[in-house]
Amino acid sequence: MLIAPSVLSSDFSQLGNEVKRMDICGADWIHLDIMDGHFVPNLTFGAPVVQAVRKFTDKPFDVHLMIDEPLRYMPDFLKAGADIVSFHLEAQSDPRETIAAIRAGGAKPAIAIKPKTPVEEVLPYLDDLYMVLVMTVEPGFGGQSFMADMMEKVRALKAKKPDLLVQVDGGINPQTAVTAAQAGVDICVAGTSVFKAEDAREAIDALKAADEQK
Repeated sequence: MLIAPSVLSSDFSQLGNEVKRMDICGADWIHLDIMDGHFVPNLTFGAPVVQAVRKFTDKPFDVHLMIDEPLRYMPDFLKAGADIVSFHLEAQSDPRETIAAIRAGGAKPAIAIKPKTPVEEVLPYLDDLYMVLVMTVEPGFGGQSFMADMMEKVRALKAKKPDLLVQVDGGINPQTAVTAAQAGVDICVAGTSVFKAEDAREAIDALKAADEQK
């Protein structure tokens, strides 16, 4: 299982160094949460910040767009260095057009779904996707509790398309990572449990060990 630390939980005054620290401590991807204050009730940062921290690591940038109009802003994030782009099925942009724009820009497309969105709504797009992000908390803020019932969505996605990558985001710690691994999750996004740990390397290693406990 891959671990993608979410910089939402980092020290924003040291963002470049925080990205570098996660790289050194064993992160597989770097997860960047983009929030516009409209789609979710929080505001983070935009493409210029993604571009600014791109030089601090060669690890894939996993950009999660929690914004109303992902298609409109897609060129900015692709230019900034996004490698994988997740946009929300619940957003206003047409999903197929957005997927096409991500591919045209040389990145890998993914769709994210909120906890209340039925998994059936994403099934028509699976053949065009690199990954599906199943939110295990309500998007917008870090530090929330993991919703174990979302694992049914993971199992349904894997049953439909076994080679599809499935990512979960929200409330990930060494215990919930085991639950995720047992359901077939490929990538865990972890924020608080990694960035706030005394030893980030140990925290990442503990999450990766979930594969051995499933």
